[in-house]
Amino acid sequence: MATAKKPAVAAAKKPAAKAEKTAASAKAPAAPRKPNAAFMKPMTPSTILAAVVGAAPLPRTEVTKKVWEYIKKLDLQDAANRRMINADDKLKAVFGGKAQVSMFEMTKLISDHLK
Repeated sequence: MATAKKPAVAAAKKPAAKAEKTAASAKAPAAPRKPNAAFMKPMTPSTILAAVVGAAPLPRTEVTKKVWEYIKKLDLQDAANRRMINADDKLKAVFGGKAQVSMFEMTKLISDHLK
């Protein structure tokens, strides 16, 4: 008879412990997300990049948005593999002479043209 009581006691403890965890997590409010100051700092594009995004200082996020607008306007994404960007003359100069780069490599190459 003693063994029959143990599972009942253990089963009663589990829901209480679970309720304590959810109550503790509900007490702590989530901190509001703050933008990273490094991404928001206006940076001056090089003359090569300025041909695509303009010469005015822009945050990195805006530079990336403007490059994507340029790519979509001229339909420079590869049709077979949408992750690849086919460079025109202006972008080829930004990409260091490469005719095609991946979208992940593109951000690295663009950052080389920001001061």
